[in-house]
Amino acid sequence: MKDFFDNVLRYPRYFISFTLGILYSAVQPLVPLLQRPTTAVALIGAVIAGFVCLTLTLRAMLGLGAV
Repeated sequence: MKDFFDNVLRYPRYFISFTLGILYSAVQPLVPLLQRPTTAVALIGAVIAGFVCLTLTLRAMLGLGAV
């Protein structure tokens, strides 16, 4: 039974490692773009616009904005 709980406790660590690895590999190519002010502003604007688009889309799909 001890082996079972040892295996179950490994899954959260695996999930955290997997998530951090994905985030690291997604952000790594964008880091050089932050060196120049023009591309940094464009990149930050694109991230904010994407977040707003995602938020508005989910609110419309879930009916959270309906009165």
